[in-house]
Amino acid sequence: MSTEKDGQGRPEERPVPAPPAVAPDEPAHPAASAPPVPPGAPVPGTPASGVPAPPTAPIPTLAGAQAPAGPAGPPPADPPTGTFGGPVGPPAAPPDAPWAAFPTAAPPKKRRGGLIAAVLAATLLAGGVGGGVGYLVADRDTTATSSPASGAGAGEGAPARAPESVAGIAEAALPSVVTIEAQSTTEGGTGTGFVYDEDGHILTNNHVVASAADGGTLSVTFSDGASYQAEVVGRAEGYDVAVLRLLDAGDRDLKPLPVGDSEAVAVGDATIAIGAPFGLSGTVTTGIVSAKNRPVASSDGQGGNASYMSALQTDASINPGNSGGPLLNGDGEVIGVNSAIQSTPGSGLGQSQAGSIGLGFAIPINQAERVARDLIDTGQPVYAIIGASVEMRGETPGARISENAPAGEEAVTPGGPADGAGLRPGDVITRFGDRVIDSGPTLISEIWTYKPGDTVEVTYQRDGREHTAEIVLDQRVGDA
Repeated sequence: MSTEKDGQGRPEERPVPAPPAVAPDEPAHPAASAPPVPPGAPVPGTPASGVPAPPTAPIPTLAGAQAPAGPAGPPPADPPTGTFGGPVGPPAAPPDAPWAAFPTAAPPKKRRGGLIAAVLAATLLAGGVGGGVGYLVADRDTTATSSPASGAGAGEGAPARAPESVAGIAEAALPSVVTIEAQSTTEGGTGTGFVYDEDGHILTNNHVVASAADGGTLSVTFSDGASYQAEVVGRAEGYDVAVLRLLDAGDRDLKPLPVGDSEAVAVGDATIAIGAPFGLSGTVTTGIVSAKNRPVASSDGQGGNASYMSALQTDASINPGNSGGPLLNGDGEVIGVNSAIQSTPGSGLGQSQAGSIGLGFAIPINQAERVARDLIDTGQPVYAIIGASVEMRGETPGARISENAPAGEEAVTPGGPADGAGLRPGDVITRFGDRVIDSGPTLISEIWTYKPGDTVEVTYQRDGREHTAEIVLDQRVGDA
């Protein structure tokens, strides 16, 4: 796909992706030699009566990958810039504790691939505004050989539970949550999705299906074990949203999950996540909404555009394979699409794939649903833009409009929204609407929560003085 960068004849700058990394298989760890047993002494693990102890099953290990100390590849000589309406350039340098977008889970069979991602989080410290970015290089290979279990977690044969209980909500939602397997000629992965409407549309993450979007295969498996082939209706790299359509569902009774209002969510509200972590379909976990409006930036590491979202944060346990699954509220309504986690410093090469530490991120459903409708109607995403290029690694808080735009481009598009509001190169945007802006990626995340045509108040600094202006957002259609 190719489009104009901002809908006004300017091509979009591409992000500077880190090179994909492939982690080696985890080396075998031979058991330590047991000390000799004196004659007549009981064998360890054997009861005194002489009855042998029951055997124990070995615990499988997973091959994984490690977060590097900094961004992969040498930094550019000049700070990268980007035009709103499309993601550009990697975010700022990573902190000591890396943040990471979580990948799809490894499929049951060994398939080589990788996902390199970064997550930007603002307001890390109480009472202050900060930011941090980290990288996860996660190998989709695994030594696990189990297949996703159909109906797992459905609670067959269990006593009835109240509909408003977690068990009751899970029982109602599980038949509408699916496990997605995406396979290309070179790689594959497992993720999650859920029934969006009765026409057979499935909502999920773009990074779940990207590897199979061009010439690959997609299969969708329901909790009862029924599996169907699917096709991509549309993908939005910038939003990390994709819509699939079932090809052979026949007379299957499709029950869309009820959709809630992510704007009405409050910190502390109960959450329920459903998905297929590490291929274990039908897994249900619970938590709360830990925070709102977390700016998150990620890249699939395969040369695609970065994605940005102003995310819901939850401590519900979500792991690789939960990508694209629903985050429900206490009424069983979808309030978000699970998409990212924070990794720990110990997650890395030669170690297991990153897993939940209680910091997960979901695309708010109000945004995801708006994108899904555009994809179903036209097959293309629509992005709100301001028509300006900003520095993605600025040294000062705020989003600085670039003073050195790429050759042949203008930092502020003539006649565009920013130009009409009086913004100039060198201005630093510090507030967009009611949100404090601490960086270029944070500004993009916030802009994309709006629709083209919306009017937003912008606060910016010029020559040490603060100014405000109203800006009417324009649009860009499609991923460049």
